[in-house]
Amino acid sequence: MDTQDAVVAFGALSQETRLRVFRLLVEYGQDGTAAGTLSETLGIPHNTLSFHLSQMSHAGLVLSQREGRFIIYRANFEFFTDLIRYMVKDCCRMEFASIREDTKRGCSVIEMPTCCTPKGKEKPS
Repeated sequence: MDTQDAVVAFGALSQETRLRVFRLLVEYGQDGTAAGTLSETLGIPHNTLSFHLSQMSHAGLVLSQREGRFIIYRANFEFFTDLIRYMVKDCCRMEFASIREDTKRGCSVIEMPTCCTPKGKEKPS
């Protein structure tokens, strides 16, 4: 993940409708869903949704695949995981967040301890 990819992705997610669509796609998981279902569920007109899905696809956040008469949209979990990894790895100090590999489950785990108070915001004694 490079900085430009992250900027484009965060720019796409910084719009309320796109954020709502992405969060719903995450709920649908790897199976994804058709644009019509997204439109109905979120109350977004088809042409407006099409514009937002295009922006999110361009940013790498959404994948699409034609299945018969429908286009199925999915959250691009691999890209989004890389985006989160980029933020934790390159933007956070180890005391605030870290990534460890869980070899038993075959996944990465982001740990964000809440026990640490950021410097300059210590509680008064």
